[in-house]
Formats: sequence, structure tokens, C-alpha cells
Amino acid sequence: MLERIEEIRSEAGTAIEAAPGTAELEGLRVRLLGRKAELTTILRGIADLPQRERGKVGAAANRARQELEALLERRAADLDAAELEARLAVDRVDVTLPGAPARPVGHIHLITRTTRQIEDVMVGLGYRVVEGPEIEHDYYNFTALNHPPGHPARMLQDTFYVQSHPDVLLRTHTSPVQIRALEVQPPPIFMIVPGKVYRRDSDATHSPMFHQVEGLAIGEGITMADLQGTLSEMLQAIFGEGREARMRPHFFPFTEPSVEFDVSCFQCEGSGALGDGSRCNLCKGIGWIEVGGAGMVDPTVLGFVESSGYDPERVQGFAFGMGVERIAMLRHGVPDLRRFFDNDVRVLGQFR
Repeated sequence: MLERIEEIRSEAGTAIEAAPGTAELEGLRVRLLGRKAELTTILRGIADLPQRERGKVGAAANRARQELEALLERRAADLDAAELEARLAVDRVDVTLPGAPARPVGHIHLITRTTRQIEDVMVGLGYRVVEGPEIEHDYYNFTALNHPPGHPARMLQDTFYVQSHPDVLLRTHTSPVQIRALEVQPPPIFMIVPGKVYRRDSDATHSPMFHQVEGLAIGEGITMADLQGTLSEMLQAIFGEGREARMRPHFFPFTEPSVEFDVSCFQCEGSGALGDGSRCNLCKGIGWIEVGGAGMVDPTVLGFVESSGYDPERVQGFAFGMGVERIAMLRHGVPDLRRFFDNDVRVLGQFR
């Protein structure tokens, strides 16, 4: 019996050292030390042996079992380390790479980019940027801008009023900031006012909330020729060199005379026709694209701030305004203004 125990120990030791993987090693453990293993059977049968053999056989079998358990433990540790090293070599992660999937990087909204471009152009011409409240008083929004009582713009179908305060409203243009600025700064003044405005209107080219940039220049000796030159410089900077500006007679309550101003079409170069002879779809064959409104500041408006140094007999100036969304639509070929506010990343991601 002692010889068989030694044979089991020797054969098992060789098999354990030769085990190629943890799965094979686990199979050996069950075969060598499991309930049906030969060594386990010997230990269970010690009581059936003659008394003089029980001590020697029991001690030899227990030593063999302990040696095999130690060999299995050491071999398992070696195999685990080798298999881990192999997995690390195959599944190596470069920790310097970004996570997967990489988080998309945000960017400035097209309306903000267009507004900043206009601001940069006008600051380069000597204007300063001024901001004001979006919730405004009727006086600044209408009265001081020469809108008489009963003017259509004052009606509920055009303007959002605060229900509990009938003389408080969401501003319909950024011009009220001009009056506020004139009250605190004597002439000369050169300023632009970008910001949100609100009107009861919604379709492909109008939104209840949109953005405007208005400009104001007042001093001594300022004329329509200065307005023409300013518009020309601004439109060339926005739409590209070679663009021309033209003015057409119009009417606004706060300017006299009033004009609408256009830019020569940058798609057909002002010809009204494309290269294949078809009518230009951008300017509708006219060669000009409407941009905004302008004019010389009405002396009545200056009368509201005459105490701040704006004597209509001594100073005069011009004002102009345009929609930021319209500029962005023209420059980037966006057919529907509402796409700017849908927050559809498929649309917004095109303008980085």
C-alpha cells in the first residue's frame, strides 16, 4: 500500500506540473483529490487495514494529500499569472485615448456666431455694443420712438403685453435701448444694440422670438451719405468684398426720411441670372436682396431726449436695423428660420 501511495504522489506531481491551463488543473484536482479519487479511497479504507499498518498508511496518505494540495495551489497561481499576462497583452487599453464613444464637442450656435460677426464689424467701424432689458415699458418701446396712440404695432395681435401691467410688454425691437442710451450719454454717440425681440408672428421666415441688431449714430453734420457708406462697409464685411448697398424709400415712425436697404446678390453677382441662364432663386431674378430698414432719426424722437443734449437743430444722425436670423439664412442657405430653434443636432452640427 505504501508503494502505491508513493506512485500516486509521483504520477500526480508530474501531471500537475504539466497541466497547460487552469481548466485542466481543476480536472486534475477532482481526479486526484475528489470523492472518487484513489487516494481518497485509501484514506477511507484505513480502518479496514490491520492495526499495525494503519498508522504508516494513514500518515503516508495524508502527507501525499497535503503535498498534492500544495502543488495544485502553486501551479494554479502560476497558471493564473500567465493567463492574466496573456489577456493583458491581447486586451491592452491605451489609457491616453478618449473614451468610446468619444463625447461630441459643442460649438457656438449659428445665431450667436452671426451676431458676434456683426458686432466685430461695427466695433471695427467705431461703434460700441449696448444691451438693454427685454421686458420694456410702452414709453420706450413706442411713445419715445414716435408711435402715436392707435398705431398698428401697439395692438394685441402684434405685441405681447404683460396682463397685469398694460404698459409693460416684451420689446418688439431693440430700438428702446437707443432711447435709454441717449438719456444718459450726450452726443456724439455711435452704438449698436443686439438682442432678442418678440412679436406675434410665426412662419418659415418669422418667429415669435428672434434676434435683431440695430445701429445708431448721432452727432453734428451726419448725413444720408454717411448712412450709405456705413451700410456699404458693413454689408461687404458680412457678405463679401464687391457687394453693393442700395437704399429704397420706405416709412418708419422713428426715422425721416426712411429707407429699406438691400445688398447686391452674392449668388448671381447682382445679375439676376445663374451661370446656366436660369433665374437666380436667391434674389428672385432682381439682383438685390432685402436686408433691413434704416433712415435719418426723426427730430420728434430727438425731442424726447433734448434735455440730454440732443437738440434737433444742432445734431442729427441715422439708425438702421436688421434681423440676425435673416442674415444667417442668407449667408448659409437655411430655408426655414424655425430650424434655428428646433435644437436638431443634424441641422446645428452643419454650422461649426
